Amino acid sequence: MVDPRGPRFAAVVTSVVLAVVTLTASGWLLLAQTAVFLTGAVLGVRWAPYGLLYRTLIRPRLGPPAELEDPQPPRFAQAVGAAFGAVGTIGFLAGVPGLGYTATALAFVAAFLNAAIDFCLGCQIYLAIRSVKGVHA
Repeated sequence: MVDPRGPRFAAVVTSVVLAVVTLTASGWLLLAQTAVFLTGAVLGVRWAPYGLLYRTLIRPRLGPPAELEDPQPPRFAQAVGAAFGAVGTIGFLAGVPGLGYTATALAFVAAFLNAAIDFCLGCQIYLAIRSVKGVHA
């Protein structure tokens, strides 16, 4: 179980990084963000770089969370972010900036929704897939 404020903090940082990618068309910065997404998808959000930053610097200054959440939906969201990040990185580095901008913009919208209004789009997709498969959260 994870503190839900951790993934939201990560979404804030991710939004800033993706905004900078959009402004600079930096495929290398997007590659770095994609590595962050992959770490969260493979190792889990607690061990992703922004999750570690949250647990080390932010969490000790806060009270305990009101509730904990299942780590699987945010982990799935990180995998979706990694997919968009990979497509965007390929676009920017291969000289197809339209592809880079489109993929980055889609990832930015998802991260910003989580950061601004606590709506995790990837988490909702995960839950929808589970419900279609007949698995209840």
